[in-house]
Amino acid sequence: MLIEFTVRNFLSIREAASLSLVKGGGDELQDTNVMVPDAPGTLPLVRSAAIYGPNAAGKSNLIKALKVMERMVRESARESQAGEPLPVTPFLLDEDSTGQPCEFEVHFISEGVRYQYGFAATRERVTEEWLLAYPKARPQRWIDRRYDEDRQTYVWGSMDKLTGKKQLWQEATRPNALFLSTAIQLNNQQLQPVFKWFADTLHVAGFGRWHPGFSIELCEEEGARKEVVSFLRAADIDIDDVELEKEKFDINALPDDMPDPVKDELARKFKDKSIVSVKTVHILDSGRKVLFDLEDESDGTQKIFALAGPWLDTLEHGYVLVIDELHDNLHPLIVRFLVKLFHDPETNPRNAQLIFTTHDTSILDQEVFRRDQIWFCEKDESRSTLLVPLTDFRPRKKVENLERGYLSGRYGALPYVRRIKTAMGC
Repeated sequence: MLIEFTVRNFLSIREAASLSLVKGGGDELQDTNVMVPDAPGTLPLVRSAAIYGPNAAGKSNLIKALKVMERMVRESARESQAGEPLPVTPFLLDEDSTGQPCEFEVHFISEGVRYQYGFAATRERVTEEWLLAYPKARPQRWIDRRYDEDRQTYVWGSMDKLTGKKQLWQEATRPNALFLSTAIQLNNQQLQPVFKWFADTLHVAGFGRWHPGFSIELCEEEGARKEVVSFLRAADIDIDDVELEKEKFDINALPDDMPDPVKDELARKFKDKSIVSVKTVHILDSGRKVLFDLEDESDGTQKIFALAGPWLDTLEHGYVLVIDELHDNLHPLIVRFLVKLFHDPETNPRNAQLIFTTHDTSILDQEVFRRDQIWFCEKDESRSTLLVPLTDFRPRKKVENLERGYLSGRYGALPYVRRIKTAMGC
Protein backbone atom coordinates (compact mmCIF):
# COMPACT_ATOMS: atom_id res chain seq x y z
CA MET A 1 0.00 0.00 0.00
CA LEU A 2 1.17 3.50 -0.79
CA ILE A 3 0.94 6.04 2.03
CA GLU A 4 2.74 9.08 0.60
CA PHE A 5 5.12 10.02 -2.22
CA THR A 6 7.31 13.14 -2.28
CA VAL A 7 9.58 14.47 -5.02
CA ARG A 8 11.73 17.60 -5.14
CA ASN A 9 13.85 19.23 -7.85
CA PHE A 10 12.87 16.90 -10.68
CA LEU A 11 11.88 18.12 -14.16
CA SER A 12 9.19 20.79 -13.64
CA ILE A 13 8.97 20.17 -9.88
CA ARG A 14 11.27 22.51 -7.94
CA GLU A 15 9.91 22.60 -4.38
CA ALA A 16 8.78 19.44 -2.64
CA ALA A 17 5.50 18.03 -4.01
CA SER A 18 3.80 15.42 -1.82
CA LEU A 19 0.91 13.16 -2.77
CA SER A 20 -0.69 11.66 0.34
CA LEU A 21 -3.21 8.81 0.46
CA VAL A 22 -3.80 9.20 4.18
CA LYS A 23 -7.49 9.64 4.97
CA GLY A 24 -8.36 13.18 5.96
CA GLY A 25 -11.29 14.41 8.02
CA GLY A 26 -14.85 13.54 7.13
CA ASP A 27 -16.77 10.28 7.15
CA GLU A 28 -18.14 10.34 3.60
CA LEU A 29 -17.80 7.13 1.54
CA GLN A 30 -16.13 5.52 4.54
CA ASP A 31 -17.21 1.97 3.71
CA THR A 32 -16.09 2.07 0.07
CA ASN A 33 -13.25 4.54 -0.49
CA VAL A 34 -11.33 4.03 2.77
CA MET A 35 -9.32 1.07 4.05
CA VAL A 36 -7.53 0.37 7.32
CA PRO A 37 -4.04 -1.15 6.82
CA ASP A 38 -3.00 -4.10 8.93
CA ALA A 39 0.30 -2.57 10.06
CA PRO A 40 1.39 -1.08 13.41
CA GLY A 41 1.15 2.70 13.70
CA THR A 42 -0.61 3.37 10.40
CA LEU A 43 -3.62 5.56 9.70
CA PRO A 44 -6.57 4.75 7.40
CA LEU A 45 -5.82 5.23 3.69
CA VAL A 46 -7.90 6.05 0.64
CA ARG A 47 -8.13 3.59 -2.22
CA SER A 48 -7.52 6.07 -5.05
CA ALA A 49 -6.31 9.56 -5.92
CA ALA A 50 -7.15 11.64 -9.01
CA ILE A 51 -4.88 14.43 -10.22
CA TYR A 52 -6.23 17.29 -12.37
CA GLY A 53 -4.55 20.20 -14.10
CA PRO A 54 -3.90 21.83 -17.46
CA ASN A 55 -1.53 20.44 -20.07
CA ALA A 56 2.16 21.03 -19.23
CA ALA A 57 1.36 21.63 -15.54
CA GLY A 58 3.53 18.71 -14.44
CA LYS A 59 1.02 15.90 -13.79
CA SER A 60 2.98 13.46 -15.92
CA ASN A 61 6.25 14.52 -14.27
CA LEU A 62 4.90 13.45 -10.90
CA ILE A 63 4.27 9.98 -12.33
CA LYS A 64 7.63 9.97 -14.10
CA ALA A 65 9.29 10.67 -10.76
CA LEU A 66 7.69 7.57 -9.24
CA LYS A 67 8.73 5.57 -12.32
CA VAL A 68 12.34 6.78 -12.01
CA MET A 69 12.38 5.76 -8.35
CA GLU A 70 11.05 2.30 -9.22
CA ARG A 71 13.57 1.91 -12.05
CA MET A 72 16.55 2.90 -9.90
CA VAL A 73 15.59 0.48 -7.12
CA ARG A 74 15.21 -2.35 -9.60
CA GLU A 75 18.15 -1.68 -11.93
CA SER A 76 20.83 0.60 -10.45
CA ALA A 77 22.98 -2.23 -9.04
CA ARG A 78 23.12 -4.22 -12.29
CA GLU A 79 26.53 -4.52 -13.87
CA SER A 80 25.13 -3.18 -17.14
CA GLN A 81 24.48 0.14 -15.34
CA ALA A 82 28.09 0.62 -14.22
CA GLY A 83 29.31 4.01 -15.39
CA GLU A 84 25.89 4.94 -16.80
CA PRO A 85 24.39 8.34 -15.86
CA LEU A 86 21.40 8.14 -13.54
CA PRO A 87 17.96 8.88 -15.08
CA VAL A 88 17.35 12.12 -13.17
CA THR A 89 16.94 15.67 -14.46
CA PRO A 90 16.71 18.62 -12.03
CA PHE A 91 14.56 21.73 -12.41
CA LEU A 92 16.43 23.65 -15.12
CA LEU A 93 14.67 27.04 -14.95
CA ASP A 94 16.53 28.09 -11.79
CA GLU A 95 20.33 28.24 -11.62
CA ASP A 96 20.47 27.20 -7.96
CA SER A 97 18.31 24.14 -8.56
CA THR A 98 20.29 22.96 -11.59
CA GLY A 99 23.30 22.03 -9.50
CA GLN A 100 21.30 20.34 -6.74
CA PRO A 101 20.33 16.65 -6.59
CA CYS A 102 16.84 15.35 -7.32
CA GLU A 103 15.13 13.92 -4.26
CA PHE A 104 12.56 11.13 -3.95
CA GLU A 105 10.85 9.60 -0.90
CA VAL A 106 8.00 7.12 -0.48
CA HIS A 107 6.12 5.87 2.59
CA PHE A 108 4.52 2.47 2.05
CA ILE A 109 3.42 -0.78 3.69
CA SER A 110 4.90 -4.12 2.68
CA GLU A 111 4.17 -7.44 4.38
CA GLY A 112 2.52 -5.72 7.34
CA VAL A 113 5.36 -3.27 8.07
CA ARG A 114 5.48 0.47 7.33
CA TYR A 115 8.62 1.81 5.62
CA GLN A 116 9.99 5.25 4.75
CA TYR A 117 12.55 5.02 1.95
CA GLY A 118 14.20 7.75 -0.08
CA PHE A 119 17.29 8.96 -1.86
CA ALA A 120 18.78 12.02 -3.52
CA ALA A 121 20.83 11.79 -6.71
CA THR A 122 22.55 13.72 -9.46
CA ARG A 123 23.31 12.30 -12.90
CA GLU A 124 26.70 11.14 -11.56
CA ARG A 125 25.95 9.71 -8.11
CA VAL A 126 23.56 8.97 -5.29
CA THR A 127 24.20 11.71 -2.73
CA GLU A 128 21.91 10.45 0.05
CA GLU A 129 19.94 7.30 0.82
CA TRP A 130 17.84 6.45 3.84
CA LEU A 131 15.43 3.79 5.07
CA LEU A 132 13.34 3.78 8.23
CA ALA A 133 11.31 0.71 9.20
CA TYR A 134 8.44 0.63 11.70
CA PRO A 135 7.98 -3.06 12.60
CA LYS A 136 6.56 -2.11 16.03
CA ALA A 137 5.41 1.45 15.27
CA ARG A 138 8.73 2.95 16.50
CA PRO A 139 11.29 3.85 13.78
CA GLN A 140 14.38 1.76 13.13
CA ARG A 141 17.05 3.18 10.83
CA TRP A 142 18.15 0.47 8.41
CA ILE A 143 19.99 2.60 5.81
CA ASP A 144 21.85 5.88 6.40
CA ARG A 145 24.16 6.93 3.57
CA ARG A 146 25.46 10.40 2.65
CA TYR A 147 28.12 11.66 0.24
CA ASP A 148 30.58 14.09 1.86
CA GLU A 149 31.60 16.60 -0.82
CA ASP A 150 34.56 17.93 1.18
CA ARG A 151 36.05 14.50 1.85
CA GLN A 152 34.91 13.05 -1.52
CA THR A 153 33.67 9.89 0.16
CA TYR A 154 30.52 8.29 1.54
CA VAL A 155 29.67 8.56 5.21
CA TRP A 156 27.55 5.80 6.73
CA GLY A 157 25.43 6.46 9.79
CA SER A 158 24.30 4.00 12.43
CA MET A 159 22.53 1.00 10.88
CA ASP A 160 22.41 -1.23 13.97
CA LYS A 161 19.03 -2.73 13.14
CA LEU A 162 20.21 -3.95 9.73
CA THR A 163 21.75 -7.38 10.19
CA GLY A 164 24.22 -9.16 7.94
CA LYS A 165 27.35 -8.25 5.99
CA LYS A 166 26.86 -4.47 6.07
CA GLN A 167 30.49 -3.59 5.35
CA LEU A 168 30.58 -5.88 2.31
CA TRP A 169 27.37 -4.34 0.94
CA GLN A 170 28.64 -0.82 1.56
CA GLU A 171 31.94 -1.46 -0.20
CA ALA A 172 30.13 -3.07 -3.15
CA THR A 173 27.76 -0.14 -3.66
CA ARG A 174 28.86 1.98 -6.63
CA PRO A 175 28.37 5.78 -6.59
CA ASN A 176 25.64 5.47 -9.25
CA ALA A 177 23.88 2.58 -7.47
CA LEU A 178 21.55 2.34 -4.50
CA PHE A 179 22.65 0.47 -1.39
CA LEU A 180 19.20 -1.14 -1.26
CA SER A 181 19.60 -2.59 -4.75
CA THR A 182 23.17 -3.70 -4.14
CA ALA A 183 22.39 -5.46 -0.86
CA ILE A 184 19.50 -7.32 -2.52
CA GLN A 185 21.82 -8.52 -5.31
CA LEU A 186 24.18 -9.80 -2.61
CA ASN A 187 21.39 -11.87 -1.03
CA ASN A 188 20.24 -9.63 1.80
CA GLN A 189 16.96 -11.06 3.09
CA GLN A 190 15.95 -8.36 5.56
CA LEU A 191 15.45 -5.79 2.81
CA GLN A 192 13.45 -8.11 0.55
CA PRO A 193 10.01 -6.70 1.55
CA VAL A 194 11.21 -3.21 0.62
CA PHE A 195 12.62 -4.28 -2.74
CA LYS A 196 9.59 -6.45 -3.54
CA TRP A 197 7.25 -3.51 -2.99
CA PHE A 198 8.99 -1.64 -5.82
CA ALA A 199 9.49 -4.72 -7.99
CA ASP A 200 6.12 -6.42 -7.53
CA THR A 201 3.51 -4.19 -5.84
CA LEU A 202 4.15 -0.82 -7.50
CA HIS A 203 2.99 -0.76 -11.13
CA VAL A 204 3.63 2.51 -12.93
CA ALA A 205 2.01 2.25 -16.35
CA GLY A 206 4.02 3.10 -19.44
CA PHE A 207 3.34 6.41 -21.14
CA GLY A 208 1.49 6.54 -24.42
CA ARG A 209 -0.72 3.86 -25.94
CA TRP A 210 -1.36 0.79 -23.80
CA HIS A 211 -0.02 -2.48 -25.14
CA PRO A 212 -2.44 -5.45 -24.99
CA GLY A 213 0.31 -8.01 -24.33
CA PHE A 214 -0.60 -8.75 -20.71
CA SER A 215 -4.31 -9.13 -21.51
CA ILE A 216 -3.37 -11.49 -24.35
CA GLU A 217 -1.31 -13.62 -21.93
CA LEU A 218 -4.29 -13.87 -19.58
CA CYS A 219 -6.54 -14.99 -22.43
CA GLU A 220 -4.31 -18.01 -23.02
CA GLU A 221 -5.78 -19.55 -19.84
CA GLU A 222 -9.47 -20.45 -20.02
CA GLY A 223 -10.55 -19.13 -16.63
CA ALA A 224 -8.69 -15.85 -16.99
CA ARG A 225 -10.04 -15.40 -20.53
CA LYS A 226 -13.58 -15.59 -19.18
CA GLU A 227 -12.70 -12.94 -16.60
CA VAL A 228 -11.37 -10.66 -19.34
CA VAL A 229 -14.54 -11.14 -21.39
CA SER A 230 -16.68 -10.50 -18.30
CA PHE A 231 -14.70 -7.31 -17.67
CA LEU A 232 -15.29 -6.14 -21.25
CA ARG A 233 -19.00 -6.86 -21.10
CA ALA A 234 -19.33 -5.12 -17.71
CA ALA A 235 -17.81 -2.07 -19.41
CA ASP A 236 -20.56 -2.32 -22.08
CA ILE A 237 -18.16 -3.48 -24.79
CA ASP A 238 -20.17 -5.44 -27.38
CA ILE A 239 -17.92 -8.50 -27.54
CA ASP A 240 -19.18 -12.02 -26.86
CA ASP A 241 -15.80 -13.72 -26.57
CA VAL A 242 -12.12 -13.50 -27.40
CA GLU A 243 -10.10 -16.02 -29.40
CA LEU A 244 -6.37 -16.21 -29.95
CA GLU A 245 -4.85 -17.40 -33.20
CA LYS A 246 -1.21 -18.49 -33.25
CA GLU A 247 1.03 -19.01 -36.22
CA LYS A 248 4.76 -19.51 -36.59
CA PHE A 249 6.77 -16.44 -37.52
CA ASP A 250 7.40 -16.41 -41.27
CA ILE A 251 10.04 -14.03 -42.53
CA ASN A 252 8.66 -14.41 -46.04
CA ALA A 253 5.45 -12.74 -44.93
CA LEU A 254 7.27 -9.45 -44.27
CA PRO A 255 6.96 -6.68 -46.89
CA ASP A 256 9.40 -6.93 -49.78
CA ASP A 257 10.50 -3.32 -49.33
CA MET A 258 11.48 -3.81 -45.68
CA PRO A 259 15.27 -3.32 -45.26
CA ASP A 260 17.22 -6.54 -44.88
CA PRO A 261 18.82 -5.50 -41.52
CA VAL A 262 15.32 -5.01 -40.07
CA LYS A 263 14.20 -8.39 -41.41
CA ASP A 264 17.29 -10.03 -39.92
CA GLU A 265 16.61 -8.45 -36.52
CA LEU A 266 12.97 -9.61 -36.58
CA ALA A 267 14.04 -13.09 -37.63
CA ARG A 268 16.47 -13.24 -34.72
CA LYS A 269 13.91 -11.93 -32.23
CA PHE A 270 11.01 -14.16 -33.27
CA LYS A 271 12.89 -17.31 -34.29
CA ASP A 272 10.94 -20.41 -33.18
CA LYS A 273 8.23 -18.19 -31.68
CA SER A 274 4.54 -17.97 -32.46
CA ILE A 275 2.84 -14.74 -33.45
CA VAL A 276 -0.44 -14.29 -31.57
CA SER A 277 -3.32 -12.35 -33.08
CA VAL A 278 -6.45 -11.44 -31.11
CA LYS A 279 -9.88 -12.07 -32.60
CA THR A 280 -12.98 -10.55 -31.04
CA VAL A 281 -16.08 -12.71 -31.30
CA HIS A 282 -19.52 -11.32 -32.18
CA ILE A 283 -22.45 -13.77 -32.24
CA LEU A 284 -25.36 -12.93 -34.55
CA ASP A 285 -29.04 -13.57 -33.71
CA SER A 286 -28.82 -16.68 -35.89
CA GLY A 287 -26.05 -18.03 -33.69
CA ARG A 288 -23.37 -17.58 -36.37
CA LYS A 289 -20.01 -16.44 -35.04
CA VAL A 290 -18.25 -13.47 -36.68
CA LEU A 291 -14.58 -12.76 -35.94
CA PHE A 292 -12.94 -9.31 -36.07
CA ASP A 293 -9.27 -8.48 -35.75
CA LEU A 294 -8.74 -6.50 -32.53
CA GLU A 295 -7.15 -3.76 -34.65
CA ASP A 296 -10.49 -3.33 -36.45
CA GLU A 297 -12.27 -2.46 -33.21
CA SER A 298 -12.55 1.14 -31.99
CA ASP A 299 -9.66 2.82 -30.17
CA GLY A 300 -11.75 2.76 -27.01
CA THR A 301 -12.40 -0.98 -27.27
CA GLN A 302 -8.72 -1.64 -27.90
CA LYS A 303 -7.78 0.40 -24.84
CA ILE A 304 -10.35 -1.35 -22.63
CA PHE A 305 -8.97 -4.72 -23.77
CA ALA A 306 -5.42 -3.57 -23.01
CA LEU A 307 -6.55 -2.29 -19.59
CA ALA A 308 -8.42 -5.50 -18.70
CA GLY A 309 -5.32 -7.52 -17.85
CA PRO A 310 -3.57 -4.96 -15.61
CA TRP A 311 -6.87 -3.98 -13.98
CA LEU A 312 -7.90 -7.52 -13.08
CA ASP A 313 -4.37 -8.43 -11.98
CA THR A 314 -4.09 -5.33 -9.77
CA LEU A 315 -7.43 -5.96 -8.07
CA GLU A 316 -6.66 -9.65 -7.56
CA HIS A 317 -3.26 -9.11 -5.93
CA GLY A 318 -3.69 -5.75 -4.17
CA TYR A 319 -1.15 -3.81 -6.22
CA VAL A 320 -0.66 -0.04 -6.53
CA LEU A 321 -1.49 1.02 -10.10
CA VAL A 322 -0.36 4.44 -11.36
CA ILE A 323 -1.67 5.68 -14.71
CA ASP A 324 -1.23 8.85 -16.76
CA GLU A 325 -4.31 10.20 -18.60
CA LEU A 326 -6.72 7.41 -17.77
CA HIS A 327 -9.49 9.17 -19.70
CA ASP A 328 -7.75 8.94 -23.11
CA ASN A 329 -10.10 7.33 -25.69
CA LEU A 330 -12.57 6.34 -22.97
CA HIS A 331 -16.15 7.46 -22.37
CA PRO A 332 -16.59 9.23 -19.00
CA LEU A 333 -18.91 6.45 -17.78
CA ILE A 334 -16.20 3.88 -18.54
CA VAL A 335 -13.70 5.92 -16.50
CA ARG A 336 -16.24 6.00 -13.65
CA PHE A 337 -16.70 2.23 -13.98
CA LEU A 338 -12.93 1.60 -13.82
CA VAL A 339 -12.46 3.81 -10.76
CA LYS A 340 -15.41 2.35 -8.87
CA LEU A 341 -13.94 -1.14 -9.21
CA PHE A 342 -11.26 0.06 -6.77
CA HIS A 343 -13.86 1.58 -4.44
CA ASP A 344 -15.97 -1.57 -4.21
CA PRO A 345 -14.76 -3.94 -1.44
CA GLU A 346 -16.24 -6.86 -3.39
CA THR A 347 -14.16 -6.20 -6.51
CA ASN A 348 -11.20 -4.91 -4.49
CA PRO A 349 -10.93 -7.26 -1.49
CA ARG A 350 -7.12 -6.93 -1.23
CA ASN A 351 -7.07 -3.14 -0.98
CA ALA A 352 -5.43 -2.30 -4.30
CA GLN A 353 -4.89 1.41 -4.95
CA LEU A 354 -5.28 3.53 -8.10
CA ILE A 355 -3.50 6.83 -8.76
CA PHE A 356 -4.19 8.56 -12.05
CA THR A 357 -4.12 11.85 -13.91
CA THR A 358 -7.09 12.93 -15.98
CA HIS A 359 -8.95 15.78 -17.67
CA ASP A 360 -12.31 14.05 -17.24
CA THR A 361 -14.25 16.39 -14.95
CA SER A 362 -17.46 14.34 -15.06
CA ILE A 363 -16.09 12.09 -12.29
CA LEU A 364 -15.12 15.13 -10.18
CA ASP A 365 -18.09 14.24 -8.06
CA GLN A 366 -18.60 13.72 -4.33
CA GLU A 367 -20.59 10.59 -5.11
CA VAL A 368 -17.41 9.09 -6.60
CA PHE A 369 -14.59 10.61 -4.51
CA ARG A 370 -14.01 11.86 -1.02
CA ARG A 371 -12.63 15.38 -0.87
CA ASP A 372 -9.21 14.05 0.24
CA GLN A 373 -8.86 12.00 -2.97
CA ILE A 374 -8.67 14.97 -5.38
CA TRP A 375 -5.45 16.83 -6.23
CA PHE A 376 -4.56 19.69 -8.58
CA CYS A 377 -1.36 20.47 -10.49
CA GLU A 378 -0.49 23.94 -11.74
CA LYS A 379 2.55 26.11 -12.44
CA ASP A 380 3.57 29.00 -10.18
CA GLU A 381 5.19 32.27 -11.27
CA SER A 382 8.61 30.59 -11.47
CA ARG A 383 7.14 27.99 -13.89
CA SER A 384 7.56 25.17 -11.38
CA THR A 385 4.86 22.61 -10.56
CA LEU A 386 2.69 22.91 -7.48
CA LEU A 387 0.63 19.97 -6.20
CA VAL A 388 -2.35 21.12 -4.14
CA PRO A 389 -5.04 18.99 -2.44
CA LEU A 390 -8.69 19.88 -2.90
CA THR A 391 -9.02 19.96 0.89
CA ASP A 392 -6.99 23.20 0.95
CA PHE A 393 -10.07 24.92 -0.54
CA ARG A 394 -12.41 23.55 2.17
CA PRO A 395 -15.26 22.45 -0.13
CA ARG A 396 -18.50 21.70 1.69
CA LYS A 397 -19.14 18.00 2.22
CA LYS A 398 -21.83 16.49 -0.03
CA VAL A 399 -22.98 20.00 -1.00
CA GLU A 400 -20.41 21.66 -3.24
CA ASN A 401 -20.44 20.75 -6.94
CA LEU A 402 -16.75 19.94 -7.46
CA GLU A 403 -16.90 19.83 -11.27
CA ARG A 404 -18.56 23.24 -11.47
CA GLY A 405 -16.16 24.67 -8.91
CA TYR A 406 -13.12 23.43 -10.81
CA LEU A 407 -14.30 24.60 -14.25
CA SER A 408 -15.20 28.02 -12.82
CA GLY A 409 -11.64 28.44 -11.54
CA ARG A 410 -12.34 28.14 -7.82
CA TYR A 411 -9.50 25.62 -7.33
CA GLY A 412 -7.13 26.97 -9.99
CA ALA A 413 -5.22 24.44 -12.13
CA LEU A 414 -6.98 25.52 -15.34
CA PRO A 415 -5.38 26.43 -18.68
CA TYR A 416 -5.15 30.16 -19.35
CA VAL A 417 -6.31 30.42 -22.97
CA ARG A 418 -5.39 33.54 -24.91
CA ARG A 419 -6.66 34.86 -28.23
CA ILE A 420 -4.34 34.06 -31.14
CA LYS A 421 -2.89 37.17 -32.72
CA THR A 422 -2.25 36.95 -36.47
CA ALA A 423 0.63 38.54 -38.33
CA MET A 424 -1.80 41.30 -39.37
CA GLY A 425 -2.44 42.10 -35.71
CA CYS A 426 -6.11 41.06 -35.90
